[in-house]
Amino acid sequence: MSNYDIFLKPIYSAPASEVPQDIELPAGWGLSWHQLETFKAIQDPNIDVIFNTAMTGDGKTLAAFLCVLYGHLAAVALYPTNELARDQEGQIGGYTQQLQLSQEPRLSRLSGEVLEIYAETEGLRKSAAIETRASQSEILLTNPDIFHYLHRGAYLTKNSSPDSLWNRLDKKFDLFIFDEFHVFSAPQIASVINTLLLIRCTNRRKKFLFLSATPNEDLLKRLKLAGFRCQEINPVSENKYRFPDREEECHELEAQGWRQVSRGIQLEFISLEPTANASETWLKENSQLILSQFQEYPGSKGAIVLNSIAAVKRLTPFFQELLAPHGLVVAENTGLTGKEQKERSLLADLVLGTSTIDVGVDFKINFLIFESADAGSFIQRLGRLGRHDSYEKEGETIHFKKFTAYALSPNYLVERLFQGESAPLVSGGTCDRVFFHETIREKYRQINNFQGYYKRWGAVQSMKLCQQLTHPTIKEQYADASQVFKKACEDVFDTLLKKKYGQVKGWQEEWQQLSGKDKGNPIAEDATSFRGSSPLQCGLYDVTESNEGDRFKTYDLPGALSHLDIEPMTEVAFMRLIEETAQRTGKPIAKGRFKHCLGFMKLRGYREEKEDWNFIYPGNLQAIADAWKVQVLVGIQVWQPPNPWIREINQQLKKQGLVCYVIPRPVAEVRSRLRLPMHFQIYPIKDQSSLHDKSADYAIAFSQSALLLDTLAYWFKSKGGEVWVV
Repeated sequence: MSNYDIFLKPIYSAPASEVPQDIELPAGWGLSWHQLETFKAIQDPNIDVIFNTAMTGDGKTLAAFLCVLYGHLAAVALYPTNELARDQEGQIGGYTQQLQLSQEPRLSRLSGEVLEIYAETEGLRKSAAIETRASQSEILLTNPDIFHYLHRGAYLTKNSSPDSLWNRLDKKFDLFIFDEFHVFSAPQIASVINTLLLIRCTNRRKKFLFLSATPNEDLLKRLKLAGFRCQEINPVSENKYRFPDREEECHELEAQGWRQVSRGIQLEFISLEPTANASETWLKENSQLILSQFQEYPGSKGAIVLNSIAAVKRLTPFFQELLAPHGLVVAENTGLTGKEQKERSLLADLVLGTSTIDVGVDFKINFLIFESADAGSFIQRLGRLGRHDSYEKEGETIHFKKFTAYALSPNYLVERLFQGESAPLVSGGTCDRVFFHETIREKYRQINNFQGYYKRWGAVQSMKLCQQLTHPTIKEQYADASQVFKKACEDVFDTLLKKKYGQVKGWQEEWQQLSGKDKGNPIAEDATSFRGSSPLQCGLYDVTESNEGDRFKTYDLPGALSHLDIEPMTEVAFMRLIEETAQRTGKPIAKGRFKHCLGFMKLRGYREEKEDWNFIYPGNLQAIADAWKVQVLVGIQVWQPPNPWIREINQQLKKQGLVCYVIPRPVAEVRSRLRLPMHFQIYPIKDQSSLHDKSADYAIAFSQSALLLDTLAYWFKSKGGEVWVV
């Protein structure tokens, strides 16, 4: 196995040429070029939307909040994960202290869980709880999901005016900040475009700021098409970064006010077969390498970032046993890790995690091992390293001596980067970060951007918002606004909303015939949601979790079938445990996330090997696949003969109407040909005629993944037996 290494040069960010008159900075403080430009753009009445694409670690948070911290305006900041919102809350608090502000802005953080518990504790409806927290804040930190649903009237009663919540919130705040927006796909981008159009058409001019080291061209293009006045603040294109080769150059730049954004990193590529457990096996076989890092460089702090929660759960006790005798603390941070453990994990000597720690969270390490699935996740995860020179421990400042990373990479990527006459990288060479990122994007797997989603599905959200604006209680008030909004949406999504009305009505009629119910429209509900529904979500009671209050979790059924050692529970027993735990600990536990769970189970541990299973359909899949469209199917079940509890899940599952897309191709081929994201919800499915076949010839996607697949499936439509491309 050949490994290759390069040295990534340090990054320095250009200083601002001035400090605005109405900002007083403490002695020794200075602004970066992009921070000043962002401050000026927010204050410029001729700019609506700002894109700040400064590099990871270059102080985009301060750039976003400068105007707010100095009392110029109030802001809503939206973060894709609750961990990132918590991290940013701490960063903003740090800025208020460091800047020695005479008056600190009031700050509230609002997640789904916090909202539910606050509403229950105060005896309020969720809409009133949101309004109360918002009215008491100059900074409201929340997530795009809550922002989406409050603009869709989800927290209101049937008799409320649709604008009774969003109109007040939109009037109260002047600036709307979207952080780490590149992690979102087309449905979320469509949602934000619709919401921005709604705000602009129903309110006075507002400011929208997008923070992302990776600009989203789809979003920028469509906002310009809608008439938003956009400005991109891009330090790379403006030559505002330097990548010095020598220590003398670093000192010269620092003397001129340039700020170090990232330290130099020694990066080694570990070439692995692209198989499921390759990274986990390598980590166990090379565990002494990790121990030697701590022994050779005392005071080191490290992170291992992997794609699989189950792999992290299996490896954490392995490394705890290895490192504990040396006085080193090992912790985990995944989607199945309790809140208390997550917060403690960033203080550990070694943290093992998944995407919960690679999306923007600022932690202090000098040693990183990571795997990735595509160019975006590679750059994102590498960006966690080199951001800090030191950390505090028990009142002592501990300085890092060296920054080292190991990229656990598929062998084909390593070959493209280092082998052949035109290889862009040379082992043992040096490289600046801009060229390196461009090279990774060019040579690594690019995931699909689902361009077709906007026209086909994005306007379904627009149609629903148009209906909202014609509600009897507000129809007259927004008569002009609704026409302007309708026209803008049709321009942006290149379709007629009248056509979407017809499609939605057709889906509703099909659902009524299938279900015999007068209400509901599952396809439209998924199309107008933010992340799609979770029809396969299960409630978990995690007995491996040390903190009692954090034992209640949710997880998807396919993941549970593949990786978890579980036993079934009844919903009654699960809910009773919640009540008993809340009473015993004196801390309320949010129950809303368990409302639509498919089943409930006790999590006892994690399997060493992935278990085989399949979805099955009681009829013939050929006719369904030949329809080449999103459909609602009833009767789907799971086939896993050794499983003693699957019958109980199937009793619930087969009654569900599931929004699906079925393709007559194996999952691996669909994933590869369509360049689907790593956690895309697509699975093998068999029908009655193929139940005992070794492999499944059909693939099925659910919920929002079905809608996304619908925009790509033409790649697999056959003509004369050959695969063809439109």
